[in-house]
Amino acid sequence: MPRGDGTGPFGQGPGSRGGMGKGRGMTGGLGRNRGNKAGAGPSGNCVCPDCGAKVPHEAGTPCSSVRCPKCNNFMVRE
Repeated sequence: MPRGDGTGPFGQGPGSRGGMGKGRGMTGGLGRNRGNKAGAGPSGNCVCPDCGAKVPHEAGTPCSSVRCPKCNNFMVRE
């Protein structure tokens, strides 16, 4: 601890308020298994934004490339 303030080398560590040690309740992102975005997992449904039709999501195929069976519009992830 070169400065004696608990930051450790190069200003890293729990006292620096930077990097990963941001303290309680100050998480930077959504975290694991949260949010509805790319890579959301194999389960779930694809939903048509126009007519609301749902089809099961197929692993490895993004919903944005699946067409609705009713109106032929591209679908989104539920």
